[in-house]
Amino acid sequence: MPESAPSSLCVFCGARFGADPAARTVAVALGEMLAREGITLVYGGGGVGLMGLVANATLSAGGKAIGIIPTFLLQREAGHPALTETIVVETMHERKLQMFERSDAFVVLPGGIGTLEEFFEVLSWRTLGLHTKPIVIVDQGDYWQPLAALLRGVVEGGFAERTHLDHVAFVSDLKDVLPAIAAMPRSVGFEKRLDRV
Repeated sequence: MPESAPSSLCVFCGARFGADPAARTVAVALGEMLAREGITLVYGGGGVGLMGLVANATLSAGGKAIGIIPTFLLQREAGHPALTETIVVETMHERKLQMFERSDAFVVLPGGIGTLEEFFEVLSWRTLGLHTKPIVIVDQGDYWQPLAALLRGVVEGGFAERTHLDHVAFVSDLKDVLPAIAAMPRSVGFEKRLDRV
């Protein structure tokens, strides 16, 4: 694993499979890549949908997967039964904070409202100067192009700085994920400012 590569990577993605079968292929390929590169998967702890596929692929390829899930979601999302480590928390906020603290970078695959919430929270924290961890969106099948347009529109509308767009890298191929992470500047220890939230 290159020195610039993360040791742990948080994946935000759907608890459903979505309409495009190619999203499943990307989820599996990402899990295999994490295991191959020796990068620990950190995610929401579910065993269903794309998130379950990423975890299964990581584990099947000999990698490590850490799941963080609130008690009330254990039944609803069918918590994954075979993770390297499962952390059960009480609230969604605790879940997201644990996912943040245990990760060196974030990767976003196709997903729904929960995925958007997770993405926007880490993006908001980054624009506020609370961390400098890389955020990479895998734009499989142009799924996230409406999001890219929204972000540009927010800037053009005067509600964000153009430099805020530099906090997120959009890639269309998994092979570009790690290079994108390596290319994004970050400051070691910067995330300690999270005690402000």
